[in-house]
Amino acid sequence: MMRGKHYFLPPLPMLKEYSMTLGSEQMIIRTGQLATQANSSVICQMGDTVALGNCTISAKARAGVDFLPLQVVYQEKYYAGGKIAGSRFRKREGRPGDDYVLLARVIDRGLRPMFPKYLRRDIQVFATVMSYDFEHGHDIVSANAANLCCSLSDCPFEGPLGTVRVGLIGGELVLNPSVEARTKSELDMFVTASLERVVMIEAGANQVSEEDILRGIEFGKKWAQKIAKFFEGIQKEIGKKKFEVEAPFTPKDEDMKFLKDWTLPIIMKAIKDPLPKLERRAIFNDLMATAAEKLEEKKGPAGEDEYLINLYAGASAAVDTIIKKEMRRLVLEEGIRMSSRKVDQIRQLSAIVDILPNRVHGSALFQRGETQGLVTCTLGSPGSKQLVEGMEGEHELRYMHHYNFPPFSVGETSNRLFVGNREIGHGNLAQRGLEPVLPDVESFPYTIRTVTEILESNGSSSMAATCGSTLALMAAGVPITAPVSGIALGLISDEEKGKYIILSDLQDEEDFGGDMDFKLAGTAKGVTAIQMDIKIKGLPDSVFKEALDRSKTGRAEILKIMLAAIPEPRKELSPYAPRIETIHIDPADIRLVIGKGGEMIQKITKDLGVEIDIEDSGMVFVTAPNGDVMAKAKEWILGIVEKPEVGKVYDAKIMRIIDGVGAIAEFGRGKDGMIHISELAWSRTEKVEDVVKVGQELKVKCVEFDAAEGKTRLSLKQMTAPPAGWVAPPPRPSFGGRSGGGFRGPPRR
Repeated sequence: MMRGKHYFLPPLPMLKEYSMTLGSEQMIIRTGQLATQANSSVICQMGDTVALGNCTISAKARAGVDFLPLQVVYQEKYYAGGKIAGSRFRKREGRPGDDYVLLARVIDRGLRPMFPKYLRRDIQVFATVMSYDFEHGHDIVSANAANLCCSLSDCPFEGPLGTVRVGLIGGELVLNPSVEARTKSELDMFVTASLERVVMIEAGANQVSEEDILRGIEFGKKWAQKIAKFFEGIQKEIGKKKFEVEAPFTPKDEDMKFLKDWTLPIIMKAIKDPLPKLERRAIFNDLMATAAEKLEEKKGPAGEDEYLINLYAGASAAVDTIIKKEMRRLVLEEGIRMSSRKVDQIRQLSAIVDILPNRVHGSALFQRGETQGLVTCTLGSPGSKQLVEGMEGEHELRYMHHYNFPPFSVGETSNRLFVGNREIGHGNLAQRGLEPVLPDVESFPYTIRTVTEILESNGSSSMAATCGSTLALMAAGVPITAPVSGIALGLISDEEKGKYIILSDLQDEEDFGGDMDFKLAGTAKGVTAIQMDIKIKGLPDSVFKEALDRSKTGRAEILKIMLAAIPEPRKELSPYAPRIETIHIDPADIRLVIGKGGEMIQKITKDLGVEIDIEDSGMVFVTAPNGDVMAKAKEWILGIVEKPEVGKVYDAKIMRIIDGVGAIAEFGRGKDGMIHISELAWSRTEKVEDVVKVGQELKVKCVEFDAAEGKTRLSLKQMTAPPAGWVAPPPRPSFGGRSGGGFRGPPRR
């Protein structure tokens, strides 16, 4: 309602603001002002980087789901970085880029174990980057906005959580390093922790020792817990009361005993026998499918009896629980796991290179038990780099690893035939593990793409992708500095007894029914990538040291098999791989290679069938199909940038005649030089055309070069000896004099 110049507005929501010191920075939290119709909404700010976190929960449980329906959405906004999307035809943000899918997964892995496992109401958490200052990481700000909004919501959530980033620069651990500082860091680690324990770890590292990794985890935990403590105070003040979640139906003890007596002998045999995954799974599925029928034989039809209706409906889930509990009991009490393996035993390994013809440049097949990855390596020109655009601007990817997980790899059918978030996450984990060992662009200027096709899967296919990619890179002749292997570790725990058993090389039920999936990749020197995904509400610190030690031993065992297949990178590339050579030129000469309007570079690429990529530093990358073409391209480019040498003879072509002055000749791959009228012949020349014509090809000698002006004077007459009795005239002035040569044009009339 408006009267005159007075506006009557509804009262603004109550704004609450909190702050804490985090190292040398301030973290500011605001709530109660924006997006108040969400179940909870939080603004988190560090510097000028601002993220909005929201948590919303559906009113009813989603029917037909047997998992926690949590969705984390990480939204990049171009306006946050003061950018407008680069496409001429589309300016609206679309599907999140891979980097933001990965960040959403990092947040998700921290939040998920803190919700009740049997909660079936949809939970949607949005993390929206609203402002970015290019110094403070939007990922840390967004993660903490998401952490706090879950704690403040009315959804049962056993937080609070805090998330920090840990760097390692010059041997010193750094909290939340800036964007610039991260370029110098040997470690890039995310740590999420509750008030008691570490909940999530994600890291890339440059062959960092296990001791330094452990230091980084302890350091990150300390700071993450300070954030969690800060959030705990906010939650106590303004957090909503949590709603009750109805516990899942539980059969009576006598009915569970009946199911156990019937299934346990079969389950125990299936676990201990060395069965293929699908055969073991078929046994379990058959037990689950017939459980209701077996109960009904004993107890009779359900009729209107609500308990029996629920009992028969939940019989399959009850048997699944029995399977998982027996798997866990065997590990904790007898040290026996699937196929009767020992807890530190790795399944049978196999590594083969050149599984495909060398037209794919490099290929390998890596297999561990029933997990099989076929990996190819393709080499391309520097111009094949992937250009990635985002609110941070543009950057290029020189190395890409793409991971594919078709449904046939687990013996299933599915309509999900395209890459999903899981594939992006697994592919990136392998990529991070390999990036530290790739050769620098100066010594190996190729763009590199590895692709993993998972053909069979029974545990830790991402680590199979890592090992297979190492093999494919070496088979393709990529001079990696060290081979990388990887392993996934599991955990079976009894929290009441404080017992934790780490399992090397996860498989089937140990993955689904276990408490942890801890993937580590690295070289003999140190760790290159970590991803920890847990199902319990955090891990005691003692688990990390044992896991890192076990990983080191397991990676070494796997590496022996890999190096037996190919001990070092090949010295020669596939004959079908392009040839690339690097030429260093003066940056001032780049314009000469490109030519006016790009004419010169287009002529070279068209005439020779090569690709040419030029960087501002003066590095020229030439990609050619074979050595002969490469030699011609190099000769051409070097000829363009070569400085004229006084006394050297060049092939030249007359391009233009200037009456009474001389002729302009092209020589040495696109250079222009003046043949003054006095340098055409030993005898006096009245007309230039009496000696040379436009288009005429001839040999000339360089008699003067002015590097500062970029001007060259050529001579035709000095290609022959002077006639008998010839007397040299007085010396001519150099470039810039008032008479003689130069490029001043015809004399004034």
